[in-house]
Amino acid sequence: MNGNRFGRLFQLTTYGESHGDAMGVTVSGVPAGVELDEEAIQAQLDRRKPGQSMITTSRGEPDEVVVNSGVQDGYTTGTPIGMVIQNKDARSGKYEPYVTAPRPSHGDYTYSAKFGTRNWGGGGRSSARETVNWVAAGAVAEQVLDASDHDVEIKAHVNRIGDVEADDVPFEQILERSEENDVRCADPEAAAEMQELIEEYQERGDSIGGSIYFECRGVPRGLGSPRFDSFPARLGQAMFSIPATTGVEYGLGKDATDVAGSERNEDWTFDDGESFDHVESDEGDPVPVGNDHGGLQGGITTGEPIYGEATWHAPTSIPKKQRSADWETGEEKEVQVVGRHDPVLPPRAVPVVEAMLYCTVLDFMLLAGRINPDRVDGNPGRYDTDYHPSSPDNE
Repeated sequence: MNGNRFGRLFQLTTYGESHGDAMGVTVSGVPAGVELDEEAIQAQLDRRKPGQSMITTSRGEPDEVVVNSGVQDGYTTGTPIGMVIQNKDARSGKYEPYVTAPRPSHGDYTYSAKFGTRNWGGGGRSSARETVNWVAAGAVAEQVLDASDHDVEIKAHVNRIGDVEADDVPFEQILERSEENDVRCADPEAAAEMQELIEEYQERGDSIGGSIYFECRGVPRGLGSPRFDSFPARLGQAMFSIPATTGVEYGLGKDATDVAGSERNEDWTFDDGESFDHVESDEGDPVPVGNDHGGLQGGITTGEPIYGEATWHAPTSIPKKQRSADWETGEEKEVQVVGRHDPVLPPRAVPVVEAMLYCTVLDFMLLAGRINPDRVDGNPGRYDTDYHPSSPDNE
């Protein structure tokens, strides 16, 4: 099975199944000299872990991360960072009825059709449980960016559940208020309505979909290559890799279908040193007047905020009775998926979206030489830091 690696220079390679012994990720391409805060990695995993509220699965996973390579005396060494998260509350027995009778709209049948076998406990490799690895890798990427000379800020929040949509809120409000409620919506009134709607679906044994707004600030101009390695193409791959994602949009997104070119096109002006604090530019540089394109033109970053929206369908594991076809017995039969499942996905997907944004941005920064891939301070071979005892003469 291929497709377990993401990134060009900053690479994450993952392993593990939903009800296997453990989840794990190897992160390659981390420059040396980054002071790695393992508690900060754990804090991000705590945001994604199950059982954190009444609108998430009750599966009791502590998601405690162990960093077992790539770090010496608290600093990255430039070698691969290995991280493991043990599965503590796996209950595979509940999934035995679906070994040959696939659950509706899951990956059960397609995995078996491809491989002739599968780890059927909890969906195995296809489960969103696997994104715990991505969040760990994203937390490392965030710390690399924080240690660099670039001031990158990334944040996301739930902007829609079902037919309840949040008002447009400024980036500062998303930073300050998105973690104040279980839905992770920065609009408090909409968050309360979303919570009520989720609980209604939960009570009747059903689920509901939604969407997440994301924004990146401080990303420099010139990242990405035209066509297959464009910034939006690679970020789109990252977002669509998250289980249950059905759409990814940048800037105006699908609303651009009824906007004339003369309205969407951005005029150019010069940075006057006062009006473009939100843009990565210097005074006198050409800058677009608006940002309907979402910080991306020609597949390359403009220095303006990169923003967009990703959409998730309703979780497919629901208690309602459904029908399946057992390929072993040739029988069509009624099935009822029992177990511990989320009634909605976006609230727990927010840290996953942010993680993949961090991984994507850092990868492009390394590829473009904006961050030295050997040492984050740009001084490979110079061990003049407090955490190394000597300084070899390499000049």
